[in-house]
Amino acid sequence: MTVTIVGSQLGDEGKGRVVDLYGDAADVVVRYQGGDNAGHTVVEDGTEYKLSLVPSGVIRGKVGVLGNGCVVNPETLFSEIDALRERGLEPDVRLARRAHVILPYHRVLDGIEEDVKKDDDLAAGTTGRGIGPTYEDKAGRRGIRVGDLLDPDVLRDRLEYVVPQKRALAEDVFGIETGEEFDVDALYEQYKAFGERMKDEDMTVNAGDFLGKYNDGGKNIMFEGAQGTSIDIDHGIYPYVTSSNPTAGGAATGTGLGPGVVGQGEVVGIVKAYLSRVGTGPLPTELHDETAEYIREEGGEFGTVTGRPRRIGWLDMPMLRHAARANGFTGIAVNHLDVLAGIDELKVGHSYELDGEELFTMPSTTERWGRCEPNLKSFEGWPEVDWSEVVEQGYDAIPDNARAYLDYISDELDAPVYAVGVGPGREETIVLTNPME
Repeated sequence: MTVTIVGSQLGDEGKGRVVDLYGDAADVVVRYQGGDNAGHTVVEDGTEYKLSLVPSGVIRGKVGVLGNGCVVNPETLFSEIDALRERGLEPDVRLARRAHVILPYHRVLDGIEEDVKKDDDLAAGTTGRGIGPTYEDKAGRRGIRVGDLLDPDVLRDRLEYVVPQKRALAEDVFGIETGEEFDVDALYEQYKAFGERMKDEDMTVNAGDFLGKYNDGGKNIMFEGAQGTSIDIDHGIYPYVTSSNPTAGGAATGTGLGPGVVGQGEVVGIVKAYLSRVGTGPLPTELHDETAEYIREEGGEFGTVTGRPRRIGWLDMPMLRHAARANGFTGIAVNHLDVLAGIDELKVGHSYELDGEELFTMPSTTERWGRCEPNLKSFEGWPEVDWSEVVEQGYDAIPDNARAYLDYISDELDAPVYAVGVGPGREETIVLTNPME
């Protein structure tokens, strides 16, 4: 069977912890899009692991696959693998040969373009990791793929074609001096060495065929998305989006398994109990008061990859309804419920008001979304409790007002609550349903 883990908001919903939570029953965990712009934090036995590229399931000793829909920075990948080995783990990570490779010039150009866009308020708040420019090259048919690193002649040909274009763009358009990031010989030696290590460690696979054998053998496959639905390049708040498809459909195109394989399995939407994001763009339920500061501090709302403080808002139900439709949630996991304890009155953006009309889902254009005013629904808060005792006793031990809040979310999305996160650790989760069983 398959289970797809999808972020339902703007990223940072706690997908990695849910992958880790359910991952024990999985045989293989697959990242199907994104790159090292994805910050996943997994806590096991009080030990914290911060991952940006390696699939979260490797902490449980599972096979981790970076699918063809990913963009891979080999330097980051090997750095994370080596760091995990130093901590006593032996991660089994496989790379799709069709996945595209991030090169140093992508990161340079990413930073330049974000800097140029900021004056027009068009910056997407990228991590500067070269993700967008790599996907641009993929779409422009000038990208370099993991499989190319395994063949020195092909690698040389690809670099000699694309690097002069990138150098001209940097020098002639943006007026910057270029160095080794735009030097064919230096890049060739560096990335040939990466390819040799991949080959020596038998890391690369034909992802669709590799995963198809797991599926045909009746094994459990977990698909792990990065970022969230509302920054999906097709279904998100364009242009303040990522460069790939975090939505459930991306699990098929990003792995080589068919839509029927994904659609016949479970699709679990991960919901943060409030809203947060890094970057510019509209945010109708955004808070700018002491409540925002309280949530930010209690929730540790600072980017895993960038360290930037996240913007905070009330839960946005039109955003969640949009995500439930686009992904087809069979269940939801609600994280960070504990962060809201101690707030006297909670609010939720139940719907939007736009040009005299009440909207229950997000408009198609970001400009219209930016003009939406939230219609807020109030909930009575709940006190701080001993969450470890709550976990031990189960769902019914959650404070009444908090359960009313969860019931509201579940009813509005027509999806049952599978799990509730009340702390960062795997053991700090109340599990009602395990979709892998």
